[in-house]
Order: sequence, then C-alpha cells, then structure tokens
Amino acid sequence: MQHLNTKDLWPLAVYEGVRDQFRKDVIAAKKDRRIEVGPAMTLVFENRLTVKFQVLEILRAERITAPALVREELEGFNTMLPGEGELSATLMVAFTGSEPEVAAKLAALTRLGEHVHLEVAGQRIRAIFEGGRDDGRRVSAVQYLRFAVGSPAGLLDLAQPVRLSIDHPAYRHAAALSEGTRRSLAQDLARNS
Repeated sequence: MQHLNTKDLWPLAVYEGVRDQFRKDVIAAKKDRRIEVGPAMTLVFENRLTVKFQVLEILRAERITAPALVREELEGFNTMLPGEGELSATLMVAFTGSEPEVAAKLAALTRLGEHVHLEVAGQRIRAIFEGGRDDGRRVSAVQYLRFAVGSPAGLLDLAQPVRLSIDHPAYRHAAALSEGTRRSLAQDLARNS
C-alpha cells in the first residue's frame, strides 16, 4: 500500500475544520474493519484511511507542526500499512478487573503471536506479529500484526468461510468475517498488488 506523505495530511488549522466529518467517515469505514474475537480481543484492519486518521489525531493532540517532526510521525505510522499481498491489523486486548488481575491475564498470554490465524479458503494463515511486544513474561495490550494472504480471491468466494481464530491455551475464540468485512479487505489486497 502506498505510504502516506505530508501532502496527504491537512495542516492542523484545516484539520480542525474537517475533523468531525472525517471522524464520521473513518468510524463508518472501521465498521467493516473491526472484528471482535471473543470478549477481550478486537482486531482493526488498517489501511491508508485509518492510518491517516491516527497520524492526524496524534499531530493534533501533541500540536506537532514542525515538518521534520511530522515526517517522523509519518515514518512510524507508515509501518502499520500492509505490504503487497498483506493485510495488517492492530490487535487490542481489553481485559477487565483490577490492575493485578489484568496484569496476570496479560502474563498468561505470552507467545500469543503463535496462536492468531486468519482462515481463508481452507488455508490457515498465521499472523506475523511486530517484535518487542511480548517479553516472555507478559504481552502488550496493543499488538501490530500482518497476514500474508496473497490474492483477494479467497475473501471474495462467499461459498467459503473466512474467520479469525485465536487458539492460545489462555484464550480460545474465533469470529467469522462478514461479507462487508471480506469485501473491504479484498479491496485492500487488490490495491496492494
């Protein structure tokens, strides 16, 4: 997927004027890109629109306007965009309970990266997790991952199921992808080829 550059971003003063509508557009787009897998994990598949929104929100929150700092933020966020034949997602883990209870639940999820799969047209594709978010004692509550899917054909074959599955000993859940989600992700793959 083509990386974002400074020309893709509105200056902060302009962004303030279009932010409400842009947020509505992003929320509507995320409707088909957000998948809840069980009670505590949600994946949001990323694309240029979702990443652009995140960049603009960080620039706005931190009042970043210096060109070098804007480029630095873009460089970091562009790593979230999928490459050719890939889908990328942010995985958010949201356990409830006291701080020690949540810490214990996150500690029980070590090696999570070995247990997240996208199942497309009979193929089980293991997620590739960004390093540094599982130290062997606990996992981060936010993870970035990719799936090397290749062609969009399997997503568009509605006769075949597509689902996200997590088969970790401490968390076993799966979720079927809706037709809208499948079409949205297939569009991403088509743009990346």
